[in-house]
Amino acid sequence: MKNSIMIKTALIALFTIISTTIFAQADSTPAKLTLQQCIQLALENNNDVQRSEVTSGISKANWQNAKGYMIPTLNGDVSHGVNSGRSIDPYTNSYSNQTIRYGNYGLNTSLTLFNFFSIQRGIKQSKLAFQASEFEIQQQKDAVALNVILQYLQILTNEELLSAARQQQDVSSKQVERLEILNQDGSIGPEELSDLKGVYAQNELAVVNADNNLQTAKITLAQLLNILYNKNMEIEAINIAGITDNTTLNTDSIYRSALQNLAIVKAAELRRNSAVYGVKSYRSQRYPSLYFNGGLSTNYSSAAATQQFTGSNDVETDNYVLNNGSKLPVYAVQNNYVSQKIPYGSQFSNNFYNSFSIGISIPLLNNFRNRTQIKTALLQQKDAEIVLKTTKTQLQQNIEQAHANVVSARNRFATLTEQVSAYKESFRIAEIKFNAGAVTSVDYVIAKNNYDQSNLSLIIAKYNYVLSAMVVDYYSGKLKFD
Repeated sequence: MKNSIMIKTALIALFTIISTTIFAQADSTPAKLTLQQCIQLALENNNDVQRSEVTSGISKANWQNAKGYMIPTLNGDVSHGVNSGRSIDPYTNSYSNQTIRYGNYGLNTSLTLFNFFSIQRGIKQSKLAFQASEFEIQQQKDAVALNVILQYLQILTNEELLSAARQQQDVSSKQVERLEILNQDGSIGPEELSDLKGVYAQNELAVVNADNNLQTAKITLAQLLNILYNKNMEIEAINIAGITDNTTLNTDSIYRSALQNLAIVKAAELRRNSAVYGVKSYRSQRYPSLYFNGGLSTNYSSAAATQQFTGSNDVETDNYVLNNGSKLPVYAVQNNYVSQKIPYGSQFSNNFYNSFSIGISIPLLNNFRNRTQIKTALLQQKDAEIVLKTTKTQLQQNIEQAHANVVSARNRFATLTEQVSAYKESFRIAEIKFNAGAVTSVDYVIAKNNYDQSNLSLIIAKYNYVLSAMVVDYYSGKLKFD
């Protein structure tokens, strides 16, 4: 029983922690979001943007690596070992039958002095690739921001559609209440009440659908921002009066601005230029290269020893001289030496040597590797040129379509504005007549439906015009996302 209570307590604590974390995350999002805040959140949280930033970091590292070929290489080596049995003493270079400890130390350097600018062209290739990756980050940001704008406007559209649907429902509700009283008094036929009840049910369904569409749009926006969905999310309205009239612009001027400003074009151009330098770099590798090598080395051996002079003395030899018939021994001076190990520090300096060389490397046959690299680079250059050409073609087509869309959207918005004004007046008159019993419910329903439908169409047309205008602003360089 005690264990059961402890488990329940632990589960409650865990649930509290999780709930607190979730609500803390939800509370970190502003209560009412502006369009700029939504774009900023999306750019900060979007995984594709983060991946493009990582890719750019890799390109920068490749550029730094390419620049490294301009400086010398410097490597050190240290080795220690033990030889036992009959082996060569690395110090005396003679055979020895003892255990010898030895060490080798060295520094080596090399530098390419000239290779027909292959390194410089490789650096330029990597630099252009890095710059292209930076614009590809902006390209990804632009795509995310445009999607956010689309969903932001979708929420505003659905909010106004929901508000209009509720107003239409409220009008129908009041008419149903009025007709129910008249029907009880026998002042109207039951068919008129049924007509209005049908209209009320239709308006009620429209409210349900509009609310569902609004929540769906909020979910989609929350997913784009990579934040928790909140059904009470609020966003600020957009002042349609501040929308630029882009219908007077021609597609050629918009296209020229897009070529100068859009990241997608600059990235494609830089990729093409990078591929050109890639071809040049590989072609340079077909020619001889001039290089410099240098090295410093020393070594140590435990068997290394020197003979230390300790003194001399006279010793009798086997030779003699005759003096008056007597043999007199011959003495010789004998030097005395003792073997002494050479200290480590002395060996380090005594065995020091250096080497320097300048040479030419002539590529003759390398498994056709360079030829294959050149062919591959040429194909990559051609692919980059096709991508650039395709990008410009699609951009021009998109601009032409966007310009046509904004002109059509503006005209549709203006026409629907006039239509709503006309249907509003028609419905006002029909409502007065219907309340006075001068027209039937059929005439009233037709007038109401015309006004309601035109009002809903106007809301959609308004935000469609806003979206179309913002797209043209983006292409013309007036709308930027950092």
